[in-house]
This record gives sequence, C-alpha cells and structure tokens, in this order.
Amino acid sequence: MVAFNATSTLFMLIATALVMFMTPGLAFFYAGLVGERNSVSIMMQSFAALGVTTLLWVTIGYSLCFSGNTYGVIGNLHEAFLLNVTSSTAAPVSSAIPLYVFFAYEMMVVIITPPLITGAFTNRVKFGSYLVFLACWQLFVYYPIAHMVWGGGLLEQWGVLDFGGGIVVHELAGMSALACVLYLGSRYVRDKPQNLHMAGIGMAILWFGWFGFTSGNAFAVNSVAVVAFINTAIAGGVASFVWMMMDWGLEGKPKFIGFLTGGLAGLVAITPAAGYVSPAASMLFGAAAGIVCYFAIAFKNRRHWDDALDVWGVHGVGGMLGMGLLGVCASLAINSSGANGLLYGGYAFFGKEIAAVAFAAVFAFGVTYLILFVIDRMMDVRVPKEVEVTGLDRELHGEDVHGA
Repeated sequence: MVAFNATSTLFMLIATALVMFMTPGLAFFYAGLVGERNSVSIMMQSFAALGVTTLLWVTIGYSLCFSGNTYGVIGNLHEAFLLNVTSSTAAPVSSAIPLYVFFAYEMMVVIITPPLITGAFTNRVKFGSYLVFLACWQLFVYYPIAHMVWGGGLLEQWGVLDFGGGIVVHELAGMSALACVLYLGSRYVRDKPQNLHMAGIGMAILWFGWFGFTSGNAFAVNSVAVVAFINTAIAGGVASFVWMMMDWGLEGKPKFIGFLTGGLAGLVAITPAAGYVSPAASMLFGAAAGIVCYFAIAFKNRRHWDDALDVWGVHGVGGMLGMGLLGVCASLAINSSGANGLLYGGYAFFGKEIAAVAFAAVFAFGVTYLILFVIDRMMDVRVPKEVEVTGLDRELHGEDVHGA
C-alpha cells in the first residue's frame, strides 16, 4: 500500500471541493445578471456541465489530457475509464497525492471552464445545441490545450508556464466566447439584471472557491500554496477597488456590478501567475486587470459585440494579461520550479509566454467558430426570435425563476 502524504491529500480534497463549488457560484452570478425570463436557462447551462463534463472526463477526457503524449498535441486512451489506475497510483504531478485526487481536482477545473462561455451568448442558444457544443468544445479545444500546457505536451516541453489556467481556462473561454458572439450575432432583447443580490452571492462563492482554484495547483501544503493563496486575495481586492474607482471617476458613481466585475478580473489575471510571483507583484496584476479589462469592455461596447456578460473582456483579456505579466514578473526566488521573467533577465521566457498566448487565442477562436458552424448545419444553434422575446426559461425548460 502506497503511503501518500495525508496532509497534502486532505488539502487537495478541500481544494477540489472549493473548485466544485465555483460552478454553482458561476450559475448564481450569471443568473443575477441576466433578465428574469432567462435566469433558469443560464443556471441550467452551468449545472449541466456537472453532468456532461463528468461523463466525458471519466471516459476519455482525463486520459487525453494527462496520459501519454501523441505528437505533443494530445494524450492517449491508456487511462480511459480510469483503467490501469488504482487507489495506490500516484498523481503524475506529485507522488505525495493519489492520482484519484488529482483526477477529481482537474475534473472540477474543466467543469467550470465551458460554462464561463455561456455568459457571452445568454438568451440565444438552444439547450440541446448547447449540450453538443459543451462536449465538442472540450474534445477539440480544451483537451488539446490542457495537454499541451499541463499534460507534458509541446508548450510545457517548450517551457511555457500557466499555474492555474490563464490560458487553459480563461483565455480559451474568453476567445471562444468572442467566436460565439460574432457567429450568433446580437440579442433581440436586452434585459436589465434581475437580481443583484443573487449576483453578489454568486461572486462571493466564486471568490471563496478561487483560493482552491489557485493554491490547489501547488498540489501540496508548501510555500507555493501559501503564496498562491495570498496573491489571489491581493489581486482580487486591488482590482475590485481599482474598477470601483474607475466607475466613480468616469461614470460618476461607484457601481456594485463594477466592483464585482473588477474583483473577477483581478482573480482571472493572477490565476496563471499565483504560484510564481511575489505578493508585491500581485498588486500590479490586480491594478492592471482593473484598468485593462475595464477598457477592453469599453472597446467591446464600441464595436457593438454583444458579449452579454463580458466574458471576452474579463476572462479572455484578463487571462492573456495575466500570462503576459507572468512573463514579466515570474521569479525563481518565489518558486524554484518556475522561471525568471523579464524583470530578472528572462527574455526568452517572456517571449514564450507571449507566443503561447497568441497561439491559444487563434486556436480557441478558430476551432470554436468551426464547431458552431458544423453544429448549426446539423441542428439550429440559435433559438427563434419569438422564443428569445418570450424568454428561454418558459419556452425551453417549462420553468421560471419562481418555480412555476
């Protein structure tokens, strides 16, 4: 019987539960920000991922990401259905924790990733088409990039770092969201947020879970987990304050939605760097996210891109910003398994991070657009205009926010 480290295993079980809790948190956050007639629909899209993604991950997803290496692009099926794995098998990232725990943690990470995209196309997509998209997007977008960055593939071999998912989670979701918006077109009806209380509760859950989302990527109870935890707290807090002040200064009022959005942008930006940079540097991440993502959304609005809940501006731009700043601020003094960024002479590392960001952006956008095109040929992706006007909750699910 293999003797795993009990403390680190317990830590990872807690981190896994925290990341799982983020998906319901996202559902509440998004539901509070859409109109009352579509709140059940967007919650359903998040919760559905708990089922569909779990099935995919157990059958083939984990194995394609973390078992074997086919041309540096994808894994193999050696561990499909968790075959050739037992409770005594060690995780590929650490011999101190069981593979089963690592499997569960990474499953929770992929579960929350595609539902992020739904905030961009709210009110517009048929549920059946969404389920097909959910499966196809993981197979053709998430799994290859996750393998390339985290599973021993080309980008990891090249020296690209992404601590918690700046590329793998947030950039992929953000650029895919932009592809969805441009493919589907604008909404016919734009409702005001139906419940800011619900949005606040959802964001509180997301922020709480984010500590598992970042510090869990240390895969042990050590100094890296500690610095990732404190960096998460700092970047989120600084970004929320900066965004609030931007709203106050430029629009005349400090806005609650702005505060929540700013905090989310800061958490996104620090995610790829949480275990590689100093707490002082995390302040820069938070401030930069509050400013850059704010103006990214303003740019989106000028372009009339109907990204309803600003997925591209927060997750796409925030993830890319975090990766770029990681290339600047990473320090081996913080994490000996990391790299030195531009500030410490790591010019090559900075170039690799930027190149990886560019590659992932083109890949995610292009493949997502192609997925939508193919699905649309087989089954309409967008709901009819009259369904959108009436509201997706009643038309697609036979329910509304009041449970009727």
